[in-house]
Amino acid sequence: MSGTALIGVLDYGAGNLGSVMNALERLGANVRFVAAPGELASCENTPYTKLLLPGNGHFGTTMESLEKSGYAEALRLWINRGRPFLGICIGLQVLFEGSEEAPGVKGLGLVPGTVKRFPGRKVPQIGWNNTVARPGSRLFRGLPEKPFFYYIHSYYAESGESGAVAATADYYLEYCSAVERGNLAAVQFHPEKSGAAGLRLLENWLGA
Repeated sequence: MSGTALIGVLDYGAGNLGSVMNALERLGANVRFVAAPGELASCENTPYTKLLLPGNGHFGTTMESLEKSGYAEALRLWINRGRPFLGICIGLQVLFEGSEEAPGVKGLGLVPGTVKRFPGRKVPQIGWNNTVARPGSRLFRGLPEKPFFYYIHSYYAESGESGAVAATADYYLEYCSAVERGNLAAVQFHPEKSGAAGLRLLENWLGA
C-alpha cells in the first residue's frame, strides 16, 4: 500500500507496539503514532485516514489509561462517526461494555456484550489457533477457510450483537475472535505475529 493515506497508531502506554508498526511499514503503509487525542476528536481536520489500537494487558489498566489521557472519548467520537478503525487484542476487548478482569470498570461500550475469563485450567491461551470467518468478511478476504493466527489471552469477548461477529475460534468454548461492523473492526489474535495470514489481514484492512 502506498500513497498519502496516513495510518494512526494509538500509543497509550502499552508495550509491544514496534511489531505492529513494522508490519504496517512492511506493507508500505504511511504510519505514525497519534500525538494527542485532539488529532482524533476533530475528525474533519484529522491527519489520519485510519486508526489502529493495538496492545495487550489488563482491561482495567488500559481503560484507566485511555480515560485519563482523553483517548477514550476521542475513540468513541472517531468510531461513532464511522471512521476506519482496527483494534488488536486488548484493542478488541475495550470495545465492549465491561470485563470480568476488572469488575465495575466500564469499557468503551461500542459493541454490546462483555469479556469473560476462559473456564478451563490452561489459561491463558498461548499459541496458534484456527479461526473461522463468516462469509463475506472484508478482513478475511482471500484467506483460507480456517486460517491460523497467533493468540495470547486469558479473557474472551462474548458479543451481544451476533451480526457484528466476523470470526470465531474455539478454546474450551466457541468465542468471538473478531468483530466487523461498517468501518469498525477488531481481532483478538495478533496479526502482526501471525506470518503471511496476519499480513494479508492487515493488507485487507489497509485497502478497505
